[in-house]
Amino acid sequence: MGQLFSKKNREVFSTPLGMNNPVTVQVLGICSALAVTAKLEPAIVMGLSVTVITAFANVVISLLRKTIPNRIRIIVQLVVVAALVTVVSEILKAFAYDVSVQLSVYVGLIITNCILMGRLEAFAMQSGPWESFLDGVGNGLGYAKILIIVAFFRELLGSGTLLGFNILNHEWLTDLGYVNNGLMLMPPMALIICACIIWYQRARHKELQEK
Repeated sequence: MGQLFSKKNREVFSTPLGMNNPVTVQVLGICSALAVTAKLEPAIVMGLSVTVITAFANVVISLLRKTIPNRIRIIVQLVVVAALVTVVSEILKAFAYDVSVQLSVYVGLIITNCILMGRLEAFAMQSGPWESFLDGVGNGLGYAKILIIVAFFRELLGSGTLLGFNILNHEWLTDLGYVNNGLMLMPPMALIICACIIWYQRARHKELQEK
């Protein structure tokens, strides 16, 4: 058990959550971060979906890595990811249909997600199944964390709600002059919030700043 959660494995899991976040440091997965974060619920579901797919795709590719011919490795990776995306998409349609409709084509586009393909190529093809699983979960949760932060501010300030529950749409706030900011629901605002997170992270961690 100690070997499974060694210092190296803990770093594999935790680094993508902060110092090497796939969205704010590697600047990957930006498209879906802009598209599905107008509401908190689809952002959470999208983040969890990517986490599950990345984790299990990493494991499968890691198990097969020594048998995959180098010249067709990308095709094999795409087939594995496509199969997992199809399974997740059908589960969402069966148990969370409304959210599935909100996510629209973006669940299918997980197949081409840069984070996912990057981890398969850079990590799973060179590492064991357990380390690959931790790497997939860490990168998926790092991606999900940014989506949830962005969606929190966009839904709260744009619609005055969180997960559909009324937070700011109260008469006494309206009487004080508060009005929901419709601009927060537009995709460019997601980019601005992501930029603010990147600025904050690099201001706090000087080693991330480019020289």
